[in-house]
Amino acid sequence: MKHVWLSLFFLLASIPVHAQQAEWEPLLHEIFDIEQIESADAEQLMEVLTDLEANPIDLNSATREDLEQITFLSEQQIEEIIDYVYKYDGMRTLNELSLIESLDYVHRQLLTFFVYVKEDEKKGFPKLSTIAKYGKHEFLATGKIPFYERRGDKNGYLGYPYRHSLKYTFNYGEYLKVGFIGAQDAGEPFFTDGNGAGYDHYSFYVQVKKLGRLKSFVAGRYRMKMGMGLVMNTDLGFGKNMTLSSLGRSANMLRGYSSRSSARYLQGAAATVELVRGLDLTGFFSYRSIDATLSKDNRSVQTILTDGYHRTPLEMAKKNNTRQLATGANISFRHKEWHVGVSGVYTHFNRQLKPIADPNNVSQSQRYRLHRPVGDSFWNVSADYGFMRPRFSIFGETALSDNHAMATINNINWQLSSEFSLVAVQRYFSEKYTTIYGRTFSEGGDVQNENGLYLGAQWQVGKHLLLSGYTDIVHFPFERYGVGASSTVWDNQLSATYSRGSLTIMGRYRIKSKEKNNDDKSALIADITQRGRLAVAWKGARWLLGTQADVVHDRYKTSEMGWMVSQSVGYSFRTLLQCHANIGYFHTDGYNSRIYTYEKNLLNTFSFPSFYGKGIRYAFMLRASLSSHLLTILKLGTTKYFDRDHISEGLQRIDHSSMTEAEVQVKWRF
Repeated sequence: MKHVWLSLFFLLASIPVHAQQAEWEPLLHEIFDIEQIESADAEQLMEVLTDLEANPIDLNSATREDLEQITFLSEQQIEEIIDYVYKYDGMRTLNELSLIESLDYVHRQLLTFFVYVKEDEKKGFPKLSTIAKYGKHEFLATGKIPFYERRGDKNGYLGYPYRHSLKYTFNYGEYLKVGFIGAQDAGEPFFTDGNGAGYDHYSFYVQVKKLGRLKSFVAGRYRMKMGMGLVMNTDLGFGKNMTLSSLGRSANMLRGYSSRSSARYLQGAAATVELVRGLDLTGFFSYRSIDATLSKDNRSVQTILTDGYHRTPLEMAKKNNTRQLATGANISFRHKEWHVGVSGVYTHFNRQLKPIADPNNVSQSQRYRLHRPVGDSFWNVSADYGFMRPRFSIFGETALSDNHAMATINNINWQLSSEFSLVAVQRYFSEKYTTIYGRTFSEGGDVQNENGLYLGAQWQVGKHLLLSGYTDIVHFPFERYGVGASSTVWDNQLSATYSRGSLTIMGRYRIKSKEKNNDDKSALIADITQRGRLAVAWKGARWLLGTQADVVHDRYKTSEMGWMVSQSVGYSFRTLLQCHANIGYFHTDGYNSRIYTYEKNLLNTFSFPSFYGKGIRYAFMLRASLSSHLLTILKLGTTKYFDRDHISEGLQRIDHSSMTEAEVQVKWRF
């Protein structure tokens, strides 16, 4: 029966069809390497963009802070949009976006999902009676049901194998937002064994914007970014391409935290106030519990944990066992083409951080931890700066930690013409620089132990072809995890996207060389990974077709090869019913040649699974709008392996060669 279904699927996928109206998820994927995004950040990104889709921004009344919510816009693009609206007294239609030189075709198409233009827009904070009457309520319930059993489900995990969450949001345009979420990972106890309050993770926040001089205020759990992220960034963090979009933004970002992840948030209150025109002051205070691995005497912290799992007695013992206080401020000034800001952050723990038990007796495998933060109190200060002209901009931030070590990042953007642009990013992060909350553009993931230079270019060839590429050379002066000496990474990528009418063709090639330990850890050898992708999509009024081929070659200690071909098809019956199915066959020599591929998923989530070995993946998703207020989504997915009789190891082990799971989501909006 399964073979019959697959045959029918391929038959359906081969039928010539009319194309479908573009959705923004595939467009976002054309711009960024979504596979580089961590799952928690991907979830928050999807929520931000979904919320903006439901509450689009009026370009004719938008402030810089409004546009900086649109994560894929660069500072240059934001500045050009604001300048155009001011110079021509607003836009009449979104077609005028084509006159913004820095916006290429894909960015213009993507932007239309999140903005609109309106000539007569009332300004000022609304009355509470108006908010109560016209505000929008939304409930979102999500669940995942596995049709398999892990070893931990039999003996080891404290809870049942189902993942579920419940989210509530109240929203009145750009002025007020209230959010709540309760979330549970598979295997975590519910109303028992340490989770007596029910869900393992809760979050609640209230956010107010544009209340006189109060630009933004948030209380509860929230995300925050100051400057370019060297001293404070618990906001969204992405791969290289996407992080470039937010570099140089001068406004401090405050967002309520509504992710299912229980890491990287602040708890307390934060606000941005306009003191005088062009001068803003942002302050914050946070006090929260965090997960940590403690020393044997429980007096110090060896590792701060961010995975959020509390499935076993050992994981539950690490839950909320340490307290963390953080406070700080930023003052920034903007005048015409330039801006400057100063930030300071202070952090205190109730236990000392001590990543190495005995600093005088450190094994070779633990040397990479020598410069991790040590102590119970830390501070960082920084200055961020920027200068922008119509086709040229330069931004940067330089920071110091309490041990007087330095970190700096600077980028230059040069739009040589309306078709061709260049970008350069230089960063120097001392191996001794320490920060608790810093996160910015980097190869290693930390604001520490990294010197690098990134050079990128983008060329719009005519109306339909976009070429882009980058090279990034990085040096790590000190040891890293799995690398026992100073090392180098060289990352290069070329991509081309052809879009014409309903047809989009994308090709991408990436080669990355990383130095790693050899077998006996006596020297470093290169791990060279090459990845190629060719994808074709055809979209129209009701149908969507996509075909993709991936190939990977990795040479480290051995040589590995991998490839995957996948096919997707979607159909929309007006606004009532949407169906989407995909199937892919993968064949790789091992884990180093694994392949990542995008898979359409539920609201507020990105699915970018990786596959290695030999097998097949197929999934079907049905989205039904039962009314203008009620939406339901059902997804069924199966991964079948041909080269093994079990999946994963330890408590996650499944004693079968396939795994099937169902995901259900219900959204009620009124």
